[in-house]
Amino acid sequence: MADPAPLLRVEDLRHHFDVTLPAVARLLRRTPRARLKAVDGVSFSIRRGETFALVGESGCGKSTLARLVVGLYRPSSGRVLFAGRDLARPQSRREATALRRHLQMIFQDPYASLNPRWRVRRIVAEPLRTHRLVPNSAALRERVAELLAQVRLSPADAEKFPHEFSGGQRQRISIARALASNPEFLVCDEPTSALDVSVQAQILDLMKTLQHRLDLTYLFISHNLAVIYQMADRVGVMYLGRLIEIADAEQLFAVPRHPYTRLLLETIPCIDAVGRERAPAGGEVPNPLDPPAGCSFHPRCRFANERCRREPPELLDLDGSLVACHAAAEGRLPPTVAGSSCSTIA
Repeated sequence: MADPAPLLRVEDLRHHFDVTLPAVARLLRRTPRARLKAVDGVSFSIRRGETFALVGESGCGKSTLARLVVGLYRPSSGRVLFAGRDLARPQSRREATALRRHLQMIFQDPYASLNPRWRVRRIVAEPLRTHRLVPNSAALRERVAELLAQVRLSPADAEKFPHEFSGGQRQRISIARALASNPEFLVCDEPTSALDVSVQAQILDLMKTLQHRLDLTYLFISHNLAVIYQMADRVGVMYLGRLIEIADAEQLFAVPRHPYTRLLLETIPCIDAVGRERAPAGGEVPNPLDPPAGCSFHPRCRFANERCRREPPELLDLDGSLVACHAAAEGRLPPTVAGSSCSTIA
C-alpha cells in the first residue's frame, strides 16, 4: 500500500534577510549589499501523526524555518503545503484564516510569548474568539477550564496572571492556548530549552500524551539531542540553512551518515562512552553572510577533498537515509565511528 499524502510538505523553501548597511555607511566603508540566506533550499515532508525533529547548532536556520511554516515570515521562494494547499498563497483572507487555525506554534520562552497584562483565561480564550469556535460566554469559560485541565493545570488558574506561575506552568499555558483552536499540526520551537531538566521531562511527557490523545502532528525543533531522541520519529539535521541529513530517529542515532551528524552525537552524555576519547568538532561555524563554496561543512570536515570544496552536495538516498555528503556517497567515510551509537542517552 502506498504511503498516504503527507500532512505538511516543504518544497525548496528559501528565506533571505536583507542585512545591507544604510547607504551612507556602505559608501563610507565601500561595502556591497548583503543578504543572509537563513533558509536555503529546504525540502521535507511530515506524515500525519508523526514527530519530525529539526536539530542543529544555533544560527543554522531552525527557528526561521519554523516561522516560515506557520506564516510569520513569507518565503523568498519555495512552498509550504498543508494538506495539499499552499499556505503562502491562499485563495482569500477567509481561507488563510481557516488554514491557520489548523497550525499553531509553541514558542521557546513561555513568559515572553504570554501577554503579562492579560489573565490566563483571556490568553487561552483568544484563539477561541478569533476563530469564533464557541457560541457564548458560558461555553467560552467551560472550554478554557477544559483546556487548562488538559495541560494539568487547575481551572482556578484562569484568574491568575502569567507572572504568578513557574516556567513549566507558563509553558503549559502556552500549550493550552495552542490547543484552543483544535489544531492538527503544532510547531514546537525549543519548547523546553528555557526550563529546568526535571520540568523538561514533565513537559515532554505531556506533549507525547497530548499527541496520542488528540492525534497531533509535530514539527519539533531543538538543539538538545537527548530531547530529540525522546520525542522524534524522524530527524532532519540542519547546517547553515540547509538540510544535510534526514533519517528515522533510531537509524540516525545508531548509524549517523553525515560527518556533522556524527560530531553532534559526540556531544551526548553516554554511559557506554565513559573513558572513551571523544572527537571534538573542529573549527568555527563559517560566516553565514559569506559561506564557503562547495559543501558548507568542508572547512570543519576531516574527510573533505577537492570535490567537497568545489561542488555543493545534493541529498541522496543512502541505505534509507537522505544524506548530502560527497564522502558518504563515495564510500570515503568509515562504516562506523567508535561510540557513534549509544544505547543510553542521558
